[in-house]
Amino acid sequence: METFWNTIAAYNAATWPAQLLLTLLGIMLVVLLYRHPTAGVRLAMKLFMALLNFWIAGVYYLIYCEPREYHGMLALFWAVMGTLWIYDLAVGHASLHRTSRRNGFALLLFAMPLIYPLVSLALGRTFPEMTSPVMPCSVAVFTIGVMLAFSERVNIVLAMFLCHWALIGLSKVYLFGIPEDYLLACSVVPALYLFFREYIDQHRSQVTKPSTRVLNTLLLVLCLLIGAFFTVTLLHQFDLYSETI
Repeated sequence: METFWNTIAAYNAATWPAQLLLTLLGIMLVVLLYRHPTAGVRLAMKLFMALLNFWIAGVYYLIYCEPREYHGMLALFWAVMGTLWIYDLAVGHASLHRTSRRNGFALLLFAMPLIYPLVSLALGRTFPEMTSPVMPCSVAVFTIGVMLAFSERVNIVLAMFLCHWALIGLSKVYLFGIPEDYLLACSVVPALYLFFREYIDQHRSQVTKPSTRVLNTLLLVLCLLIGAFFTVTLLHQFDLYSETI
């Protein structure tokens, strides 16, 4: 645990100006996508998302998390997600036009990178040993917000990668004492339900076994089970679960 927090402190102390710049750039691009979604803005956002993922892979994991075990594999994980954005840019899957999905929920996800450090401060942490706006889980939540608000055609592979990362983040609550990662775990469940439901609806005209109605029901049950698991874990973390039984 000491190594984990030491690497975060070193990363924040050395990169806070770059993190501030990336945060401001992300805010600007989100505002432009809402108000003036030109082709140039959509291109810039895709390049920015690729940059964020490659930043996490190269700067966060390969440089500052080098003392941690398996840092190379985690860097590869984020490099693959960055490559998925480059591929998406090349083939034009995500148009980054406004969608009809829950924009209020998307706005909450956009705010999450700023909420992460506030939660750290509320838990008694101090700079630089605290979560910050440009770290893996905050970037993952921001990515979900972008896909939810602007991607008419969801990259289902990227959505699955983000789901996997949310489960990894949940494990860090116990291993490294970082309950801030519940922010990602709790937000990913409704987002993934919307993503996969849309993917199923896109194939409604095709004959599938089981049927699309059954798939929708199974998806809902799965998300409810995951949500229940996260809730029980959260209650246990704060010693509330034992008080209610």
